[in-house]
Amino acid sequence: MVKRKSDYTVKKNENMRGGDGVVVVEYMLTPEEMNDKGRLYAKLILEPGSSIGHHVHEGEMESYYIVCGEAEIDDNGETVTVCAGESLLTRSGEGHSVRNVGKDTLEIIALILHK
Repeated sequence: MVKRKSDYTVKKNENMRGGDGVVVVEYMLTPEEMNDKGRLYAKLILEPGSSIGHHVHEGEMESYYIVCGEAEIDDNGETVTVCAGESLLTRSGEGHSVRNVGKDTLEIIALILHK
């Protein structure tokens, strides 16, 4: 099955999870297409200064892969800067936030799977 970008559902989330600015979410697969083993497979797009507020994952894990740009991540209370080609894993019971601290658009592939 091929899904064209034109087939993706796109949503603009203002102040996502208490963050700043707008996060554009391009949903690449639905939970049903993931055999209900996950709830998110999407590209997140954040312009400079935009962020996703801190949140904790319970009963699921989330992985970020940085496609392009530079982000400041709160990884369980530790602030880390990541850039293109790097990734982050947040396990059940752990929390994180992300902020675009660069001058360019930040693009992240996000995957959330149930525990």
